Amino acid sequence: MNRSDVIRLAQPRLRRFAPGALLGLVSALCAVGLLATSAYLITKAAEQPPILYLSAAMVAVRAFALGRAAFRYVERLASHDAAFATMPELRVGVYERLVPVSPDGLGSSRRGDLLTRLVADVDEQQNFPLRVVQPLVVSGLTAVAAVVTVWVLLPAAGVVLLAGLVLAAALGTAANSWVSARAERELAGLRGGYQAELADYLANLDTLVAYGAASGARASLAEADAGLTRALVRRSAGAGLTAALVTLIAGAVTVLILLVGVPQLGVGGFEGPTLALVALVPLAVFEVFGMVPLAWGAWRQVAASADRIASVVPDSVPDGIPVDRPDAASELPGGPVSLRLREVSARWPGEPRDALSGVDLDVRPGDRILVRGASGAGKTTLAHVLVRFLEHGGSYRVNGVEVRDLQQDAVRTVVGLCEQSPHLFDDDIRQNLLFARETASDDELLAVLDRVGLGEWVRERGGLSARVGEHGSLVSGGQAQRIALARALLAGFPVLVLDEPTANVDADRADALVADLLAAASGEERAVVVISHTPVPPELVTHTLRL
Repeated sequence: MNRSDVIRLAQPRLRRFAPGALLGLVSALCAVGLLATSAYLITKAAEQPPILYLSAAMVAVRAFALGRAAFRYVERLASHDAAFATMPELRVGVYERLVPVSPDGLGSSRRGDLLTRLVADVDEQQNFPLRVVQPLVVSGLTAVAAVVTVWVLLPAAGVVLLAGLVLAAALGTAANSWVSARAERELAGLRGGYQAELADYLANLDTLVAYGAASGARASLAEADAGLTRALVRRSAGAGLTAALVTLIAGAVTVLILLVGVPQLGVGGFEGPTLALVALVPLAVFEVFGMVPLAWGAWRQVAASADRIASVVPDSVPDGIPVDRPDAASELPGGPVSLRLREVSARWPGEPRDALSGVDLDVRPGDRILVRGASGAGKTTLAHVLVRFLEHGGSYRVNGVEVRDLQQDAVRTVVGLCEQSPHLFDDDIRQNLLFARETASDDELLAVLDRVGLGEWVRERGGLSARVGEHGSLVSGGQAQRIALARALLAGFPVLVLDEPTANVDADRADALVADLLAAASGEERAVVVISHTPVPPELVTHTLRL
């Protein structure tokens, strides 16, 4: 995915975009017409003609005043509706491109920054039609209509107005770029960096306080906030300077039109009311045209956010991440599920050497297999290979079928993974279980919690409606592992992989937890693969694989 792909998804189709642009143009023309007819009406009335000569101008003033507000309101509805309608397509398009590389293809992205890219940077794309394309279209057409009208009334004034508009576009854009271009390009990245710092600080606050590092983390967060604030101030300064410059040029154009128009009074029917009209029209035109330099500033922000979105969504799936073949089967052969690995190797995306090599493993129904090895031996790599998060070398078969001939989702329906730090949603226990099997009743949920040894604990906390806190902050490491196991049991995986289930558990409780997990997960048809760097009582496993 590149910048143009993101921008293309953000721009509404013509049939959705055109009504808002047309209404915006009508509203802008009404604004210009209101000032023009008001100037004509006031100067004409000063001549004290019969009221009949003023009636048309009076009606026009009312019509333009009402039209300016009414069309502006309807334009806002139409243009924002069109812009918002593209957001689901853009978000879904981004997520569709992220799914094939998740989770292992996103390992280098910080959580807060990734969230900012998928929320704030995607939201920024709605400004492409609203603050870039439509202002340029509306301002350009309004300027053309005004120049032609003034040119017809007084050619010299039309030349002055055209020159002023060109000068305002050039100088306004240059001034805006000089002051705020860098800030506008950096703003999205600074916002993402601040969000990443904030997310890290809040997620690790307890550890930072325990080690006396909270003040340093706050200082880093304050520095990120200061950088973001400076960028916002520079952007605002650029917008203010641009507006001042455009206003100054508008005033100069009005003066110049008066200078060339006054000598023409009384020549060829050119009278005072017409002079007032051609002299004051530029004030309204420049009010609309002032959006042009700002549109280029908005474009820089949109483009920077589009680049950030594109950078996290690769054009192609990185090496090491599996990709479904078009002819891959969506279902496994029937019967009890067994796995067979021969000479399996794997490496993480972007790494130069294998993290796992030469692994042979057979997993049959009822097996309880312990995978041992020192840190860095490839235990977690093996777990991710088993659930097809990572591509592998060698042979990996499920029920005799090579996994490359199967869709990844087909493998993941039979091989489930409980990670060493299972993710718990900031919700109650019920919702943390239901996403594994949404049709499960409360009785079934309580039964599976009893099975993993949490039934009494849940009842003491008030039942399934008890909350677990953000990322499971209200439960212990062992309880989080048991909740994750309960989810896996609800999902009914025939092969269950437990990756370092005692990683976040006190050493004196580790053996009891492993025994409970194996007892709860085991069955005649289910195989369990326990990955651990700590010893496990030999009576709990059927055989051991050492990496």
